[in-house]
Amino acid sequence: MRILFDSKNEEYKVPFGCLRQDERCTLNIKIPCHCNTTKCFVIVEDYEGFYLKTRLLLKDKKDDYETYSGQFSLVNNGLYHYYFYIETTQGSFNLFKTGYNDTNIGEGEKWQITCIDKNYDTPVSFKGKVFYQIFPDRFYKDGECDLTDKLKPYYIHESTDECPVFLPDENGRIWNNDFFGGNLKGIEKKLDYIKDLGVSVIYLNPIFMAYSNHRYDTADYKRIDPMLGNDDDFKSLCKSAHKKGIKIIIDCAFSHTGSNSIYFDKDNIFGTGAYHRRDSKYFNWFMFDKYPDSYTSWWGIDTLPCVDEMNEDFIKYIITDEDSVVAKYLSLGADGIRLDVADELPDEFIKLLHKRVKEINKNALVMGEVWEDASNKESYGRVRKYFSDSELDSVMNYPYQNAIIGFASEHLSGYDFINTVMTIAENYPKPVLDCLMTSLSTHDTQRIITLMSRADQNISRIEKSTYKIENYDYAISKVKLCAFLQFFVPGGCAIYYGDEVGLSGYEDPFNRRFFPWNNMDENLLAFFKKLAKIKNEIKAFQTGKVDTLFAGEKCVAFKRYQDDECYAVIANYDENGAYFKCKEENVLLSSNAKYENGEIKVLKDGFALVKIS
Repeated sequence: MRILFDSKNEEYKVPFGCLRQDERCTLNIKIPCHCNTTKCFVIVEDYEGFYLKTRLLLKDKKDDYETYSGQFSLVNNGLYHYYFYIETTQGSFNLFKTGYNDTNIGEGEKWQITCIDKNYDTPVSFKGKVFYQIFPDRFYKDGECDLTDKLKPYYIHESTDECPVFLPDENGRIWNNDFFGGNLKGIEKKLDYIKDLGVSVIYLNPIFMAYSNHRYDTADYKRIDPMLGNDDDFKSLCKSAHKKGIKIIIDCAFSHTGSNSIYFDKDNIFGTGAYHRRDSKYFNWFMFDKYPDSYTSWWGIDTLPCVDEMNEDFIKYIITDEDSVVAKYLSLGADGIRLDVADELPDEFIKLLHKRVKEINKNALVMGEVWEDASNKESYGRVRKYFSDSELDSVMNYPYQNAIIGFASEHLSGYDFINTVMTIAENYPKPVLDCLMTSLSTHDTQRIITLMSRADQNISRIEKSTYKIENYDYAISKVKLCAFLQFFVPGGCAIYYGDEVGLSGYEDPFNRRFFPWNNMDENLLAFFKKLAKIKNEIKAFQTGKVDTLFAGEKCVAFKRYQDDECYAVIANYDENGAYFKCKEENVLLSSNAKYENGEIKVLKDGFALVKIS
């Protein structure tokens, strides 16, 4: 008989997940009677040496178990871990976590718990919404933009059917200076399409003036890239989007600028930058080892010089000045900011930015790019305080993305899938969980349909540029399985432009092709619309709780519930199928499934959404 404690089950821990300041946490642990327990304690620790020891008292004795119960609360925000210390008539031992919901004596992991501010919340208008990510140059073009000041050299493709340039020049350099001409007016022109898809939030990759087509090499934060338009175009886009109930989030790379910028100006185009002028007002933004040629750059890429984010002048320019970058774009109509490589931004910088954003618009969103579990993320030797210090409202939810793709591609078991889902739900504050942006593809990853087609990863880049999916029907069935899970796990979900119509592509730049307006998979598009309609109409899929129903090697089912409504989300890749008892009229959505004899049988690569109360 094992000692029983499951932090994800309210029979053992209340409340589920994080604590707020001064909130009482109640623990119940069941210890077999044969252990002859005399005392039981919970030990709570943090990274700063805080230590809390609370004795749990014998509450109940039933069958072969004794239940020890107790409470504790935390005053200060932070990331904590806890374990149990148990004394018996034969000796004493520490009890740790092992696996999904089991315990182990003497070795294992400590349980995690985060304490957040008692007033910490996130904007209601982003909770559980459908996001739409657009790479601006590759979506739609409407009219002509004034390219007088566009940084040169650049190349505009003759046809939107062409592949982005992917080969290096004779010196081995990839310039990223080929454009298709997508612009802000084009996005505004397609707002009806986006709205009809069920989208409530548009997330735009960078729009600031830059040399490259990805625009993460910012040339001027306070100017929109001429290829995209101007301030008036952005203001018009935001205004039109707001009329349709759609919000706009912009992508900001504040850890570095471009070398070809008004700030660094390595090519001496602007006459204002630190590379050529020690008296430049931007000189102290940068970290020169040996002036001017040796300087700190992002991942060693010399075209992306890093900035000292805590430099007083940089903070004023980006955050605190009346005409700061943050103030400018929020005043033009932006509803939030996505922070590129948030791990490389100091906590203090993010906190200042979050504070400023909320001062301007308390309903705006601050989202960070974090690839791992953001609740316990460590970078540069520090545990990050994204949630414990109320720095972020949301993060890009790669743990869920990886779990969904792993399950659908049959590399991850149902046990491991649900473990990831429940671990993130437990580790993240509920207000953050509701605002998470779970994607299937992004500008940094392969297109989901290419991944699901089991495309050969070992072919050359030339072969990748012309790759056509042969097993299309198989890939589509897998994409639908992924999207089904994506829309119904906790939080919001993001469609990367073109995924909804079958746009394919390997890694950058093949995942950044132009939207195929004349070659859309209408069946797949209709499926995404159906998913969005359900998500937008049922509160349980926006802000509801989540819990496990069952998990197997090749199948999984979890429930989403809120108030009096509860729904089962079932997915399977087992050849033998998975069964779920229900009424036929309660099956809201299914694929590769059949109903008979009072139950729905979910076949291989199938799924079903069932109302259970």
